[in-house]
Amino acid sequence: MTPQRPEPAGLTRRGLFLGGAAGLGAAAAVGIDRALSSPAGEAEHGSAVEPFYGTHQSGIATRPQAFASFYSFDLLPDVDRDGLRKLMVILTDDAARLTQGRPALADSEPELALIPARLTITFGFGPGFVRRADADAVPAWLAPLPAFTIDDLDPAWNDGDLLIQVAADDPVTVSHAARMLLKDTGSFATLRWLQTGFRRAAGSKPANATMRNLFGQLDGTVNPEPGTAEFDSVVWSDEGWLSGGTSLVLRRIRMDLETWDQLDRPGREQSIGRTQDTGAPLTGGEEHDEPDFEAVNAVGFPIIADYAHIRRARSDNPEEKIFRRPYNYDDAPPSSTVSNAGQIFASFQARVDRQYLPLQKRLDELDLLNEWTVPIGSAVFAIPPGCSEGGFIGDTLLA
Repeated sequence: MTPQRPEPAGLTRRGLFLGGAAGLGAAAAVGIDRALSSPAGEAEHGSAVEPFYGTHQSGIATRPQAFASFYSFDLLPDVDRDGLRKLMVILTDDAARLTQGRPALADSEPELALIPARLTITFGFGPGFVRRADADAVPAWLAPLPAFTIDDLDPAWNDGDLLIQVAADDPVTVSHAARMLLKDTGSFATLRWLQTGFRRAAGSKPANATMRNLFGQLDGTVNPEPGTAEFDSVVWSDEGWLSGGTSLVLRRIRMDLETWDQLDRPGREQSIGRTQDTGAPLTGGEEHDEPDFEAVNAVGFPIIADYAHIRRARSDNPEEKIFRRPYNYDDAPPSSTVSNAGQIFASFQARVDRQYLPLQKRLDELDLLNEWTVPIGSAVFAIPPGCSEGGFIGDTLLA
């Protein structure tokens, strides 16, 4: 039975936010009511809403939105299991409101919440979070990834106790929702890092089209389709408190656009194993056709080389699959001639050790694309299941 959501002892929402009722006041409350009753307009994307409550958290199987921000937090030293429960009750309540186009409880800019634009808010727990909740509940795979030879990790982009993924088709919506959630975390955690990413704007391409990364390559052609049995087996966990949840490996990958620009098109396509324009395998066909790894050219060499990315990412083991939901990033460059761009690679899978690690080891051993990409950040999180109305995210661990 899903636990009810009582106000945690010694803590009131209004008390948390500078007195709440005094801060908002009766006049402000009337203003919020009027704003909520006003039509949001006939904007094509702004009024679209994604569900919050359910068996699984949104923001995983959800069709990727145009903008995403990933926030990682370190818990304050004195936050115990009861504190974690209070934190997740507060975060869940505000996330449920914001994703449905309603202001957070102590929202001082409620008008900014009225355009949800398919907003999703997804929470993840690092090993430190789960350990404080229940030391015996930490999954064996919930730990930093082993070192890979291709890594050049910067501690500024690694790890964390709590992850919040905020995604929507409007950047103002993302910004406002994130600000409300950052207010919620202030008494419990400090921000460790923030990564912001983007895809094509909503409506600029067909909804089911594969995204392109900043190399110009179609990225994510071989991906399980949400709503299918394959997706369910690849993504959703059946482990104890995590049942109905999943795991997230988040890798920040720097892309060397300057040297990539010097590579001719055949060289680019050989490194991937696909044509750049259509994404079809070099052995022919369309984007989603199966590549022929046995095919050879006129002189007997494989058409898709052993070092090609799609060959290294492929396994005969049906368990070694992931669901990728990446975003591009493009930050301020260190000079006018050097870019600072890449990908926030988000990989969801039921188990990191059985699915992600074997794949990453093959890429580490031999993948020509490593010549132009360098992982500079890495983090692993358990993504708890969704919750029903009256519950809270993480209640299977903390209730």
